[in-house]
Amino acid sequence: MTRPIRIGTRGSQLALWQANETARLLAQAGFAPEIITIATSGDNRRDVSLATIGGKGLFVKELEEALERGEIDVAVHSLKDVPSIIPEQFVLAGFLERADPRDAWLQAERKDIAELPAGSLIGTSAPRRRAQLITRYPQLTIEGIRGNVETRINKLMAGQFRGIILASAGLTRLQRQADITRYFSVDELLPATGQGIVAIETLRGHSLGIDAAAAINHEASALAARCERGVLQKFGERLDCYSCVAVHATTTDGELTIRAFLSDYEATKPLRVTRRGRNADEVVDAVASQLIANGAIELLGVRA
Repeated sequence: MTRPIRIGTRGSQLALWQANETARLLAQAGFAPEIITIATSGDNRRDVSLATIGGKGLFVKELEEALERGEIDVAVHSLKDVPSIIPEQFVLAGFLERADPRDAWLQAERKDIAELPAGSLIGTSAPRRRAQLITRYPQLTIEGIRGNVETRINKLMAGQFRGIILASAGLTRLQRQADITRYFSVDELLPATGQGIVAIETLRGHSLGIDAAAAINHEASALAARCERGVLQKFGERLDCYSCVAVHATTTDGELTIRAFLSDYEATKPLRVTRRGRNADEVVDAVASQLIANGAIELLGVRA
């Protein structure tokens, strides 16, 4: 007998894609999924920057409240939107297979970012992208941009920006690959922690939610998620929505590589660390320790 399960999601086109993909996998695993759409503060307040109203955690908060009220069994998130430390009563119980984690460059005339003249306006919503761009292209002007994928692309095509940067995973999932001018390598622009991974959250101790997440969990993605978030968690509550930080983990032939970027908001002292090894906890510790030794704690205290 199939087990009914309620999946909570935001109502954006990309969030619904993620929820439907989760539902498809759960159906294959013997569950009977129902998708429940919940409006979030992050979706409703598009007139101001996310940082000023609480950051990407606003995309998560209302879904967690629905879990607590028993309205849904699991919540589906873009992992990069989930704060590194979540309340004790919740658990990230499963992860879908990671999509391409790289950032993508979109430019209406198909010009590379390096070809743009000084002062060109570049749109990105992420402090970690902003800081990395400043270090590579100090002649460009970086400005925040809000809205869903379609809204941001429309702003680009309307001439509000000379170029924008979006996660390639979202563009691919929405079949907008044709809009991509090129991809940034992870060495050029380190992706956000968890970028390209869909996370399944449930209440700790909720057996149905935990069983469902485990049934479709992708082990390699789960390891990457644990390592990337593990580095951030070493900084405790020091990180917030203004923090310019990125962590990316890959595994090749059993060897784990973790790359990290951390900077103050104006990128006056960008830090880059890469560590490798076969013990995940040891590599996470090594990355965080090196960042701290290089001055990360002091940089996190610097604000715009």
